[in-house]
Amino acid sequence: MVNQIKSPRAESPVIEEDSQKIVKIRHTCAHILAMAVQTLFPETKVAIGPWTETGFYYDFDRPTPFTPEDLEKIAAEMGRIIGKNLPIIREVLERSEITAEIERLNQPYKRSILERIPPDETITRYFIGSPDAGRSDREPSLIDGAVSPPEEFWWDLCAGPHLNSTGEINPDAFALESVAGAYWQGDEKQPQLQRIYGTAWQTPAELQNYLQQKEEAQRRDHRKLGQQLKLFSIQEDAGGGLVFWHPRGATMRYLIEDYWRQAHLEAGYQFLYTPHLANLDLWKTSGHWDFYRDNMFEAIELEQQSYQIKPMNCPFHVLTYQNDLHSYREFPLRWAELGTVYRYERSGVLHGLMRVRGFTQDDAHIFCLPEQIAAEILGVLNLTEKILSDFGFTNYQINLSTRPSKSVGSDSVWELATAALIEALNAKKWDYIEDQGGGAFYGPKIDIKIQDAIGRMWQCSTIQVDFNLPERFDMQYVARDGTRERPIMIHRAIFGSLERFFGILIENYAGDFPLWLAPIQVRLLPVSDEQQHYALGVAMQLKQAGYRVEIDKTGERLGKQIRTGELEKIPVLAVIGKREVSSKTLSVRTRQGGDLGSMTLVDLLGKMQTAILSKTNL
Repeated sequence: MVNQIKSPRAESPVIEEDSQKIVKIRHTCAHILAMAVQTLFPETKVAIGPWTETGFYYDFDRPTPFTPEDLEKIAAEMGRIIGKNLPIIREVLERSEITAEIERLNQPYKRSILERIPPDETITRYFIGSPDAGRSDREPSLIDGAVSPPEEFWWDLCAGPHLNSTGEINPDAFALESVAGAYWQGDEKQPQLQRIYGTAWQTPAELQNYLQQKEEAQRRDHRKLGQQLKLFSIQEDAGGGLVFWHPRGATMRYLIEDYWRQAHLEAGYQFLYTPHLANLDLWKTSGHWDFYRDNMFEAIELEQQSYQIKPMNCPFHVLTYQNDLHSYREFPLRWAELGTVYRYERSGVLHGLMRVRGFTQDDAHIFCLPEQIAAEILGVLNLTEKILSDFGFTNYQINLSTRPSKSVGSDSVWELATAALIEALNAKKWDYIEDQGGGAFYGPKIDIKIQDAIGRMWQCSTIQVDFNLPERFDMQYVARDGTRERPIMIHRAIFGSLERFFGILIENYAGDFPLWLAPIQVRLLPVSDEQQHYALGVAMQLKQAGYRVEIDKTGERLGKQIRTGELEKIPVLAVIGKREVSSKTLSVRTRQGGDLGSMTLVDLLGKMQTAILSKTNL
C-alpha cells in the first residue's frame, strides 16, 4: 500500500484545531511587523497582512524601497515590541465609528477593506497595546506611526485569531525573509506595494529546520537548474510566461509523453487531438466565459467572428462526443489528450514552470453510465498510482471535496457520485481528508498531492465528476430502453500539466534524474584523441541498443571532463584510455554508485537495462 500522508498543511491555509497556536503566532507577527514598520517609517501606509503556510507577510505603500538594512532595523523593532509583552485586545466596532477613524487617518487601503465587508458582518479590530490609548481624542494615532508614551498601541482591521500578548512569541523563532512587489488586490492596474515576507515558528529549532529546508529548496530551484542543465528557458522577448524547451529538456518531455501514452493505451484510453482556439460562442455555452474570462486572453476577430484561444480542453472533447450518437453499449469511453492551453496569468504571479501562460495538460475525460462511476474512478486511481510511483512519488495526501452550497445537479446524482468516489478510495484502502462543501459547483472531486524528496507537498492529480457540461451541451446517449439519457462525465489529470510536473521533477531529483529519464544517459570520456575511434564504436553500439550517449570532444584533461560530467549530472561516465582500448573495456563511474571499475560494454548494457526496467539507478 502507498504510504499515506494524512496531515500536512494544505496549500491554502486552513485553521485546524492542532494548528491554532502557530496560526496565531504568524498572524500576530504580521501585525507586529506592520507596527514596527509604521513606528520606524511613519509615512508608510498599511494594506493587508495575513498569515501563510510558513509564516506571514504585510503589504505597504511607501515612497522609497525597503533596503536590506531596513529589514534588519524592522526585525530589531519587532523584537523590541515582543519583549515589551504588550497586550493584544479584540474590539467590536460600529461601521460608522471605524469609517470615521479610517477617514481621519487617511488610510485608503483600510477603507477599501472595510468596503468589502458585508453590511451584516461583525467588524472587529485588534489592538497591540491598550485600546484606550488609541482613541480619536488622542493625537496622533499609532496607525500612522506615532508612539504615545507611556503606552504604545497600534491597531488593524482584522477577524483574527491572535495571541493574547506579543510576549507569547519567541523572539528567536521568527525572521524576516525578503521584500517583493505586489499589486493591491493582485491587479496590475492598482498601485504597486512592497510586500515584506517573514516566517515564524513556535521554537528556534523549528525555525532552523525551516531555514535549512529553504536553503535546500533554493539549491533545487528548477529555474536555476533548468538553466544550468540546459533544459528550458522562459524568453521574455516572447512575452513572458511561455516555455521554450531546449534539446535536453525536450528529450525528457518526449520520454515523459511516450511513457504517458503507453500507460494510457494499456489502461484502455483512446487519444484525441483538438484545436488551439474556437469560436467564442463555444466558451459561452460551456460557461467558461461567464466564470473564467479574467483568466482568458482577449478574443481574436476574424471575418466578423470572435475566436478564443482555449484555456481548457474539455469543451473540445464534448464536441467530439457530440459528433456521433452514442449507445450505452459503448461505455465507458476514455479519451485522453496532451492538450496545450493558454491562460492570462498576471505577470506578478508567473513563476518558472510552476505558473505559466501556456502549458500542456494531460487531460482525459471519461463518459460512462452512473453504475460505472466507482469502477472508473478506481481505474483512474490505479493508473495515477502507477504513473506517479514510476516517476518516484509514493507518498500522497488525498483530499475528497464534496457538494458546495451553490451547485448544479440533483441531490440523487450528487449522492451517487460522492458515494462512488468514497467507494473507490476505500477499495484502494487510502486514507483521505474530507473537505465538506469544497467541491466544484459542477461535481465532487478527489485531489492528490505528492510529497517530494524534501517533504514539500505539490498538488498534481485531480479527478472531478461533472454534471454541468453534459447539461449545458445537452449531451445524450441511447439507454437500454431506447430513451435518451445524459452520460456521466469525469474530468481527470494525473500530471496536472507537463510544465509544472517537469518543474517538480527537477526539484525532487535536484536535477539528478534516474537513468531512464536522464536526457544524456552515458558520456564517453576519451583520455586523448587516440581513443576517439574506439569511443565512436562504443557510442554506436550504445545508440543501437537504444541509449542516449555523447562523446566528450572538448579535448580537456580527464579531470576536467569528469568534473564537467558531474556538474551536468550525467548518470554514467565511461573513461576510455589506452588500457580500455587494448582490453575492450570501459572504466565506469556513476553519480549514484561511484567508481564501478573496469567492465565490458556487455556488462554495462546489462546493468543499465536492469536499472531502466526498475526505474532506478546503477
